[in-house]
Amino acid sequence: MSNKATVRRATREDVPVILLLIQELAAYELCTHEVLATNETLSSTLSFPDSPNRGYAHTLLIIDPDTTVAGMALYFTNYSTWRAAPGIYLEDLFIRPAYRKRGYGKRLLGELAKETVGIGGKRLEWSVLKWNKPSIEFYEGLGAKAMDEWTGMRVDGDELEKMSEMGGGIDS
Repeated sequence: MSNKATVRRATREDVPVILLLIQELAAYELCTHEVLATNETLSSTLSFPDSPNRGYAHTLLIIDPDTTVAGMALYFTNYSTWRAAPGIYLEDLFIRPAYRKRGYGKRLLGELAKETVGIGGKRLEWSVLKWNKPSIEFYEGLGAKAMDEWTGMRVDGDELEKMSEMGGGIDS
């Protein structure tokens, strides 16, 4: 057994632990009621090494030397029109509380930065809740900058359905 944590790409067999990590993150953020993900929906929407062109998001897992999945980074590619370059958007970074302060968050962010550079990307982005001061301080300590001039926007649920009715169809 190694005395060092390992990082690997999640496989389809990891979906139950990914769901558990999502639920643990939601509990930390006091939002468990908002988690609609299931093993089935994650299996059909995540990308895995055996089918990298299927799905919409990728997951890196960090494994402690005790063989426990200690955390994850769930991410997808995005695109900057101003830079005419791809990037990576980190949807969720979560390290289980018992495994914090071991450098695992830094390690996952380092792997994502390497992925970003590897695809010719120009930036790695994510959002953090304003009340989550420990995470903000952690990210700023790594050189991340808050984008205070931007306001996040979202449309979901009934409003998304209503907005979709404004579309008339895309010509090929």
